[in-house]
Amino acid sequence: MSNFPTLKTGAVIQYPATRAKQHSTCVLRFLDGSEQRFREYPSALRKWIVRLAQLDENEMGSIEEFFLSQQGSLGVFSFTDPWDGSVYPSCSLEGDSLTLEFEDLTRGRTSLTVKENRS
Repeated sequence: MSNFPTLKTGAVIQYPATRAKQHSTCVLRFLDGSEQRFREYPSALRKWIVRLAQLDENEMGSIEEFFLSQQGSLGVFSFTDPWDGSVYPSCSLEGDSLTLEFEDLTRGRTSLTVKENRS
């Protein structure tokens, strides 16, 4: 299994960054109007929006190579949460497209969304 690529500085993301937690509750409604609620998974799912700017050609190339090797959202990789250093071993990209924007010949930017998977 592969790891999410790091920048030449050793960082995974740049700030400002976004991290979210998602809880899911299933609600069963009965004919008499009563409800039963339960969690669909035991803990919150995590999601990170990775915004990267001022990347050089090598960094842009490694992001593109990683995206292609993962085949978009199909692949599974480990991701290190930049806030607390926790490693999440089963993560995927949320989308199947990658936009690489070049500001000039030596600088570019992109954005990816990483989500934690449940087995």
